[in-house]
Amino acid sequence: MFSGLSKFLKIILPKGLFYRSLIIVAAPIIILQLIITIVFFDSIWIKANKGMTRSLVGEIKTLVDVNNSLNKNQIQLLKNSYKENFDFEINVLKKSLPQQNFERKFSPMDRSLRRELKSAFGNENYWFDTTSYLETVEIQIKSENKTIQFFFPKEKIATSSVRLFLLWITLPSIILILIAILFLKNQTRPIVRLAKTAERFGKGDYVNEFRTSGALEIRKASYEFDKMAKRINRHLNQRSEMLSGISHDLRTPLTRLKLQLAMINQKEISKKMSDDINEMEKMLNDYLEFAKSQSEEETSEINLSELINSLAKDFNPGKIKLDVRENIYFKARAGSLKRCFSNIIQNSLIYGEISHIKLYKTNNRVNIIFEDDGPGIPEEQHKNVFKPFYRLDKSRSLNKSGVGLGLAIVEDIVNSHGGNIRLSKSEMGGLMIRISLPF
Repeated sequence: MFSGLSKFLKIILPKGLFYRSLIIVAAPIIILQLIITIVFFDSIWIKANKGMTRSLVGEIKTLVDVNNSLNKNQIQLLKNSYKENFDFEINVLKKSLPQQNFERKFSPMDRSLRRELKSAFGNENYWFDTTSYLETVEIQIKSENKTIQFFFPKEKIATSSVRLFLLWITLPSIILILIAILFLKNQTRPIVRLAKTAERFGKGDYVNEFRTSGALEIRKASYEFDKMAKRINRHLNQRSEMLSGISHDLRTPLTRLKLQLAMINQKEISKKMSDDINEMEKMLNDYLEFAKSQSEEETSEINLSELINSLAKDFNPGKIKLDVRENIYFKARAGSLKRCFSNIIQNSLIYGEISHIKLYKTNNRVNIIFEDDGPGIPEEQHKNVFKPFYRLDKSRSLNKSGVGLGLAIVEDIVNSHGGNIRLSKSEMGGLMIRISLPF
């Protein structure tokens, strides 16, 4: 039972910290005001209203009885006296009671008035109206062959303090809740900013400086996050600089070797050694590309449709089939995504004859599907191919110049954009790569 209630509360309660905190602050205030209001109405207002109504109906009962025993002059004197001293308007009508009923079912004042009139005059000898006039109540009493009409202020059967009470009990609650909203906004804003910055950093965006604000604990968390981000950025920069330096240092002797090989007369040996040198250069470029997959490239809005179309033109357009029906704009690092898609298309054309690319979007995600007609990858190897330097020897023809970093770079770029990548068997018989990126 308790577990079911807990699940129900988790479903209906808001997920955000601001709204949860607001409920924690506002709920006790609202519940307290409701309890005070109920107690006030039950023990004070309703009882006071009942006593005032009973007193008024007793006075009307006395007036009706006296009216039946007085002559016209005495009746007029009584009417003038009550009008002057008690703000009563008394009229004697030569007609029956009205048929239309103006009683409000959910009004405590109307219920009390009906109950007391019924007790004093019976079920069908009275009629009243509390709604036609703003501050006046009309009552008609059937007495013998005539009807006596009474007009008197509402304050004689309802305390005027109830509106003032409701105003003073409601207004402070609203002010307190508004103050709580402003305070909670100021307290949750640094947490939201920290979460968004962490999300950007997790997607690979370069976070230079992060200004701390808010409560002491939030400032501490923000300060530690800023230190962590700077350490990670420094580590990534050092890695890139180290590999760039290694690449630069090795290119010089490789270039000298190429020049010396060009002067060798034995062309067959020269060609083999030149091929080895070219393979070494490509391996160095692959290492450097992998190291730079988390670069300081800025995020900007790009047209994914144009990006894929331009990549298809860079490769062999006759071997690439595109299914791109609309322009899709997406905030990303254009250079990283171009490198990611290029690696996939290049592998598709190396191991297959045709590459099929499909781009479409759903409510909150962009989906890119790459298919080829190559030999594919066994399902048990799908996780391994994303590991750096992992190479397949059986399922796909081995690219001798590769070092096993192509799909590792692809996965790193996709993950840095907050997306995911999955491998499966293509309808063309080869490999299907499905990339999903969030808006």
